[in-house]
Amino acid sequence: MGLLDILLGRTKPVAPDLDQLFALPSAAVTLEAAAGFRATGRGAVCFATVEGGAFEQTHREVQALLDADAERTGPPVELTQDAYGYSWLVSRRTPDQLSALVNDLHAVNSAMEVNGFGPQLLCSLAGFEDDGGRRLALVYLYKRGSFFPFAPLAGDGQRRDSSLELQVKSMLGNDLRIEQDLSRWFPVWGAPGL
Repeated sequence: MGLLDILLGRTKPVAPDLDQLFALPSAAVTLEAAAGFRATGRGAVCFATVEGGAFEQTHREVQALLDADAERTGPPVELTQDAYGYSWLVSRRTPDQLSALVNDLHAVNSAMEVNGFGPQLLCSLAGFEDDGGRRLALVYLYKRGSFFPFAPLAGDGQRRDSSLELQVKSMLGNDLRIEQDLSRWFPVWGAPGL
C-alpha cells in the first residue's frame, strides 16, 4: 500500500483465506449450544457461471477428488444454476459429517482457485436447521475472507430473519471471522445448499 493510497483512504482488499472454512465445526458446536441449530449436512459453493473446456476439466477433477472419499454415499457434487444466473456446486453429507462437508467446500474452492477461477468465486455456505424448522446458513464470502449468517423466513421465500442473523453474529464472534459491514450480508435466495 503506497502513500497515495493512505492519503486517499484506500485500503488493501482482504485476501481470501480458505482455511477460515475449517472454523465451521467449532462454530457449529456454539450455534447448537446457544440457539439449537444443527448442521443439515448440505453445503455449496457459488460462483459466476463459467463455460468451456477448462471449467469442465476442473469440475471433473473436483468430482474425482470427492469420489475418492470412501465415506461418501450418493453423488459427490451436483452442479446447478439458480434463477440469478449463478452456478452452485452442491455437496450433501449426513448431518453428523460437518467436518467432511467443510473438506468438500474447501476442496471445491481450492480447485477452482488453482485452476484460475478464483475471481469467479462468490461464496460458500453450510446449512443449519433448528427443531422448529427454521433454516440458517453460515455464508463465507470468498473475496472478503469472512462469514455472515443468512436466515430466510419460511413462507414467501423473499424475507429474512434479521433479528436471528444479528443474534448469530454475536454468538459466533469468537468462533468465526464475521463480516462487520452489514451491507455485504447479501441474501442467497434459493441457495441449493440451504
